[in-house]
Amino acid sequence: MIGVERMDWKTSLKNNITTADEINEALNWNLSEKEKNKFNEIIDRYPMSIPHYYLSLINKDDPEDPIKKLCVPSILETDMSGSFDTSGEASNTVVNGLQHKYKQTGMYLSTNRCAMYCRHCFRKRLVGVNDDEINKDFDDVVNYIKEHKEMSNVLISGGDSFMNSNKKIEKILDEFTKIEHLSFLRFGTRTPVVLPSRIYGDDELLNILEHYNKIKQIYVITHFNHPNEITKESTMAIEALRNIGIIVRNQTVLLKGINDNSETLASLMRGLVEIGANPYYIFQCRPVSGVKNQFQVPFIEAVDIIDEARTKISGISKSFKYAMSHPTGKIEIVGKLNEDEILFKYHQAKYEKDQGRLISIKVTPEQAWLDNII
Repeated sequence: MIGVERMDWKTSLKNNITTADEINEALNWNLSEKEKNKFNEIIDRYPMSIPHYYLSLINKDDPEDPIKKLCVPSILETDMSGSFDTSGEASNTVVNGLQHKYKQTGMYLSTNRCAMYCRHCFRKRLVGVNDDEINKDFDDVVNYIKEHKEMSNVLISGGDSFMNSNKKIEKILDEFTKIEHLSFLRFGTRTPVVLPSRIYGDDELLNILEHYNKIKQIYVITHFNHPNEITKESTMAIEALRNIGIIVRNQTVLLKGINDNSETLASLMRGLVEIGANPYYIFQCRPVSGVKNQFQVPFIEAVDIIDEARTKISGISKSFKYAMSHPTGKIEIVGKLNEDEILFKYHQAKYEKDQGRLISIKVTPEQAWLDNII
């Protein structure tokens, strides 16, 4: 492993790979000027930023390396089919930077920055591009939450919530832990995976989290997608969080060419349990513009992959739900009733009429999303 992770994480972040010339050199490519120009056109639209640590996980001799596909742009990102808001985030925004889709949960968009810009990101419209949807007045968020006592928890998201400064994280926690009707808080972050020194190398952050975790339980929701992301460094990051009482759970996205086979998924789930980042969800990839035709796996194929993976693992390793974040709610993809008919169930619903609702839907061989649900 290269020595960059010994750097201060902020210094490491400043040295991220961000241009065609840098990735050309780092991966020993031989891009022509025309190819570089095309590459730069893509990253002008959807920025690239790769920590040297994460880049070091790429097998340069494997043209299909999954880590490379997760962080290095592809020409397929020019495919604009799909949409930029696949789960209705705009319609659920109650004040700038705060969404309230489910009555018990608020989601606070705290930043548009990430330590790495994942190529399958469902917020491509936002991360690294513009901050229109990011909260500008934190008092508005706090006041809304205080007024809505049905809310039991807040997910601090982004971007990546751990790309906020320690000072801002402390301010967020100081305000949220004072709100009596909030039972727990969650941070959504991929930094343990892509820049683990942000966690294990920052005692100030860990001290802040430890202090406020004694007031209200804090959960950190990580995002491992492939077993190759479980390394000594990422394990150290998870361990540092667990050592201060933080509960760590993981959300994975099912991605074509990354983890769309049962052995890879089973290996990932076993590895996550081993390091203490217990599986939470496996999500169906959303039909995001620049993502849809690159990473989505059709339902019929996906259900078989998930079912077969479950036969290879036990207990906590298969405690995840396979689900999709739809505009109408979080829908569990239960399984096949027959070859072209799949059973879905609302795990969380935006509308009362859908709570716990079971739906049987016939799908086409290529279908990977539900557009309209009656």
